[in-house]
Amino acid sequence: MSEDPRTLLRSLFDAAIAAADPARVLAHYLPPPPKGRTIVIGAGKASASMAQAFEAAWPADYSGLVVTRYGYSVPTKKIDVIEAAHPVPDAAGLEGSRKLFERVKGLTADDLVICLISGGASALLPLPLDGLDLADEQSLSQALLKSGATITEMNCVRRHLSGIKGGRLARACHPARLVTLLISDIPGDNPADIGSGPTIADPTTCADALAILERYEINISPTVRSILESGRGESVKPGDPLLANSEARMITTPQMALDAAAKLAREKGLPAYVLSDRIEGESRDVGKMMAAIAMQVAGRNEPFNAPCVILSGGETTVTVRGKGRGGRNVEFLLSLAITLDGHAGIHAIAGDTDGVDGAEEIAGAYVGPDTLARAWAKGVKPPDALAANDGHGFFSALGDSVITGPTLTNVNDFRAILITP
Repeated sequence: MSEDPRTLLRSLFDAAIAAADPARVLAHYLPPPPKGRTIVIGAGKASASMAQAFEAAWPADYSGLVVTRYGYSVPTKKIDVIEAAHPVPDAAGLEGSRKLFERVKGLTADDLVICLISGGASALLPLPLDGLDLADEQSLSQALLKSGATITEMNCVRRHLSGIKGGRLARACHPARLVTLLISDIPGDNPADIGSGPTIADPTTCADALAILERYEINISPTVRSILESGRGESVKPGDPLLANSEARMITTPQMALDAAAKLAREKGLPAYVLSDRIEGESRDVGKMMAAIAMQVAGRNEPFNAPCVILSGGETTVTVRGKGRGGRNVEFLLSLAITLDGHAGIHAIAGDTDGVDGAEEIAGAYVGPDTLARAWAKGVKPPDALAANDGHGFFSALGDSVITGPTLTNVNDFRAILITP
């Protein structure tokens, strides 16, 4: 292998991101124009780029509105774009949620609604149920993010305390035809979990949501408890007649991104293996596991022969106990590096395909055989950084952060481990 390991790994990450570009895929999933109006709605980190791709492909008249993260807007012709906060919602997102309902008022059976949903929509579309306010959603989001709950668990809670998630926006589109186009950032690609499923029927219950809050010992107000115990926050269920004219189409997924990276690696003459697109669990635990696999390959040529690259995706979690900035990809890498302990010939990259690892404007980082030695030489103590959940501080100090800027898509985390003889 002649290519520098960092350059190679970064090219694989870039290939994964490019494969999830809405401009490449969205047109293939559009329905034909309707007799009546076409209304475009949506939310997520990729919703503006999805809207732009829609406008490039749509042959008829339309209007619309989408909500995206601050800094993720792109130029559009007729679809309005609102920017709002992520991962903790704000007033702009609340206004965006209300305006989406306004856009779908008075529709007929001749009309078509195209809904563009990608990861991040959960935070970008706050709309508290009666008795709650934006501050309640904000505090709950912060608690969930620090709890160690999986994304599936977090979104179950969100769906049962929201006036827009869990199929409620779909019900408002009746009797128009509704086609939801989805970019998945969820392990397993469950449509109800992507952005908390504002246009997708939800089989989970208020009791499920309450059990999750209790499992992670998250303090909730008497009002939240009442909403969940009474069932007042129940989401729209499969079989609801108001969703009979609704369908969902998955346009890109984490697996597609991993496959694109694997294809590029093989074109470069490097065997590539996708372990899974749905790895979850504590980031530091996944780091230890992946280090063990990499060392088995390096030392015993099991389960793969070196040289090779091992790819994986999914969404791990960080239970924040220290004073660091979190970030599941950098926590994974720091744990990986500590476990590898400078093992020769093993390099890695990990990053969030949306360009933001946790709340930082940093996608992820690199790890190489010299990572720990360089850290110690700078007076940066790897075990202390991990204990503080300060992966971002650790890799920033080494100059090993990976910064992409807004990628305008989101198919979850990307991890690549390069093993050379």
